[in-house]
This record gives sequence, C-alpha cells and structure tokens, in this order.
Amino acid sequence: MKAAVLNQIPGELVVEDVTVDKPKGNEVLIQTLHAGLCHSDLHFMEGHWSTKLPAVMGHESAGIVQAVGPDVTYCKPGDRVITCLSLFCGHCDMCLTGHPNVCRNNRMLDRAKDDTPRLTNAAGEGLAQFARLGGFAEEMLIHENAIVKVREEMPLDKASLIGCGVTTGVGAVFRTAKIEPGSTVVIIGCGGIGLSALQGARIAGAGRIFAVDVTSDKLDLAMKLGATDAINGSEVDVVAAIKEATGGMMADYAFECIGLKQTAEQAWAVTGLRGTAVIVGMMPFDAKVEIPGYEIFMQEKTLKGSMMGSNVFRRDMPQYVNMYLDGRLNLDDMVSRHIHLDQINEGYEAMQRREGTRTVINFD
Repeated sequence: MKAAVLNQIPGELVVEDVTVDKPKGNEVLIQTLHAGLCHSDLHFMEGHWSTKLPAVMGHESAGIVQAVGPDVTYCKPGDRVITCLSLFCGHCDMCLTGHPNVCRNNRMLDRAKDDTPRLTNAAGEGLAQFARLGGFAEEMLIHENAIVKVREEMPLDKASLIGCGVTTGVGAVFRTAKIEPGSTVVIIGCGGIGLSALQGARIAGAGRIFAVDVTSDKLDLAMKLGATDAINGSEVDVVAAIKEATGGMMADYAFECIGLKQTAEQAWAVTGLRGTAVIVGMMPFDAKVEIPGYEIFMQEKTLKGSMMGSNVFRRDMPQYVNMYLDGRLNLDDMVSRHIHLDQINEGYEAMQRREGTRTVINFD
C-alpha cells in the first residue's frame, strides 16, 4: 500500500510503499477512504515537536473495516468507522473517572516490542504510526479502542473531520468549558478547530460569538457558521476591540485555537470577571504562558487546557454525526479542497500560507 512517511524532523512527507501485517488480538484493519490534514502533523514536520521515526503520519481519518483480529468484539468487516487518537485502555484511573482522552495506559494498546511490527517499509524496517494511527495510508492497522462506528448515511469525507478537529473544537465548548446559554464567547483562530468551537458555541446557545483571525476569508466563513462579530487581529488591537464591543464586560469564555504563546495570553486578557480561558491549540513543547497572577484570585478567572476536547469519543462522535445530519453542524463549508495522497505536501504548503480551512485526502 501507499503511505506518507516522515523520515526526518524537520522534513517533508514521502509517499512510500509500505507493507501492513494481518490483524492480531484486538486489532482492526481499515481501508482508509479519507483523511484530513491537521496542523498537529505540521508541528512535527516543522520540528516544534518530536516523534519516533520513521513514521506514517496522519490521525484524522475515516474508512471501512476490512478485517479484525480474533479478540475484537466492537466491530466487524464492513463497518464504517472514524479513527481517534484518544485511545483508551478502559481500566486506568482516568478512564474509570470519565476522562479516557488522557488515558494513562494507552501504550499497552501497541504491539509488544519483540512482536512483528504492524507496518514495514521497503527495506524491512518497522514504521511507527503517528498518534498510534498512521492515517495517511491506504490502510490502517490499529487497536479497536481507536475507532468508533458511524451511521451508513454519514459521508466519510466529512466524518474524517470529526476524528480530530471537530471533536477537539466542539468538545472544548461542550465538555471542557461547558458554556452556559447566553454567554459571550471569543474564538481566537478560525481554522478547523476554531470554526468547530465556534459552531459548538452556537449550538450551545451562546449569546454573542466573537471570531478572531488575521485572514479575511476565514472571518467571512466564521460569520457564515454563526459568529456574531468578526475581528481581524492584523488590523486592530483584539483586546481593546472586545472591551469596546462589550462595554468593558469582556468575555465569559475565550478559546485559543492556534497554539501560540501570544494568543494564549490574549485569550486570558479578553476574559472578564470569573471568565474562563481555554487553551485548545497545540503549542510548541517549550512554550511558556505568562498571565497576571492577581487576576486569578482577585477576578476568579480560570485558565484551562483541553486535550482533544476532553472527549469520550465513542459517545461524542456519534452525536456530532447526528448534528451534521440534522443540519446543526456545518461540515460541508469547512472542507476547502480534496486532494490525492501524492499532493499531501502541497496541502501542507497551503496550510502554511493560511489558505482554506480543511483539506481532505481522497484515497479511492
């Protein structure tokens, strides 16, 4: 099969011939039909984060189950599924207390070190699977606790977005922040995650939603998807603009959906008394965030992190599928373009130029 492999950091992806093993134990073999290009992979390609190499990259995928290992109980061949990087063991303290997105034992879902690798390259070298998925490949061999079944009528190119960006953004609103109806919300960054958070705020009944970005076409799309106000951060002081627009009250909730020190501090600055700033974006590993200490206790403000939208993905993702199918969650306008696997580096170059919202790979 063909797969996009990262062989060095920093570096581009190389489409190579890769051999996939047969499923063992609780493993599932999936024919990948679609995969979204997420900024998280780009962090590794650019050298801001590191991972075991060589690695088949990609983690936002959807496809059809082809075969299952002898111990699989959740799915069967022919099932349509979305993958999720929030693999869960099901019995650690995080899983048992309702936080499987930060499972402590997900490494136990890998094959043993002395076992044959799931994937090998032409030289016979074992390949790592980014996020334990490796979604930029024509087939994925992964643990059954990394997938969720979806309805037959769900288009799988849109379903792939739910595998990461949508679940991260909507979940940050629904699960991490649990915003209240009528709240004033600020979304900083209107890429795939930010626009998902924006739609989550709209669905949850936010009274006013400020979309902040430096790209006019993304702000236009944000308004179409439910923002009440658009602020171009390249043209105005964002904090001052929100202060003026709210009469000094500021926001109840702010969601940082980029992954930068300055925008994280900006999210804190735009929240008012008893406000909550949620860091959703993936920051460089060595980034430090500075906030005025007195505001934490004097104003009872809260700074929270959100890992993959604090998801319980086998419960959440089917709900997001329902929201798409009943018209509440707009995923059609979030897909900017479709490409083939051999165009993947072009897709990431467009992302670096801030072009479009979500690029989706078609494998069929």
